[in-house]
Amino acid sequence: MKRIGLFIFLLFVCSTNAFSQDWQHNFEKTKTIAAAENKSIVLVFKGSDWCAPCMKLDQKIFSSDAFKNGYAKHFILLEADFPRKKKNALAKELKEQNNLLASTYNQNGHFPLVVVLDSKGNVLGKTGYNKLSPQAYLDSLIAFTK
Repeated sequence: MKRIGLFIFLLFVCSTNAFSQDWQHNFEKTKTIAAAENKSIVLVFKGSDWCAPCMKLDQKIFSSDAFKNGYAKHFILLEADFPRKKKNALAKELKEQNNLLASTYNQNGHFPLVVVLDSKGNVLGKTGYNKLSPQAYLDSLIAFTK
């Protein structure tokens, strides 16, 4: 009986990890990983607790199996969140980093804004939330890298 429980637990953990995304929050670390893995960076500016299109982008695109199963071949994901609710406040260092990222890559303050960067931080393309299928959205991000 213990073996069955352990098997179910391991199956759940492995399947959950296989479909989870690894969102980075440190720009320098993200660039290092992207360079080492020869990948581009998807930098997402979002307001997780106030921006409805940001929430739709996360729910309809980033949380989809198509995106989860396809992005890792091409991209390292970097999140720059700008929550407004006090309970969701970011650590001071993270808030400062996100503000610096915004001053560099999102000067107009658009939310959501998805910026595709090379591993050195050069902009390859920008988009927002588009009503595309998750695969079509991923394909549009990949097209920026060609």
